[in-house]
Amino acid sequence: MRLFVGIDLPYEVRRNLELLLQFLRPKADLQWSPASNLHVTTKFIGEWPEEDLEILREALGEIPVPGEFQVDIQGLGWFPDAERPRVFWAGVRAGESLPRLARLTEDACAALGIPRENRPYSPHLTLARIRRPADLDPLRRALAGLPSDHFGRFTATQFHLYESKLRPGGSLYTKLASFPLKK
Repeated sequence: MRLFVGIDLPYEVRRNLELLLQFLRPKADLQWSPASNLHVTTKFIGEWPEEDLEILREALGEIPVPGEFQVDIQGLGWFPDAERPRVFWAGVRAGESLPRLARLTEDACAALGIPRENRPYSPHLTLARIRRPADLDPLRRALAGLPSDHFGRFTATQFHLYESKLRPGGSLYTKLASFPLKK
């Protein structure tokens, strides 16, 4: 099973991002993310044996949760940078609670032998991947004309364990377990 841990976006935020994606898709030939797949990843686990799923669920359920917290979806950018972009993203701002949840999730997973990330946690929503050279000028002009780069605010009340099944048309995500952020 290919797994990750993350936070869902509420309908209103997802809808705002879907409208953005509908506007931007015609501007550049990129691998655009479906709005239904947008989420805030706290830990990519990768391959995990199905017979050990309950062990992972228990470990995630034992995380000392930071409490509910506010999340703002704001800002747009490029990874690794605007000159050589491979990913087009929307920013995620949540104060210290989100990075803390990511660290605690990382610790719980590392205790099970799941490798730690080798780069700092950088919360974002992947809006598109750039797999081959593309003319990004029309996209950049469209971005410069946006009335706002704020796509919504919500209270994160839980995080989830997801399975990701790779398919030709894009990944299919299924929630396997949910964990409250407040006990």
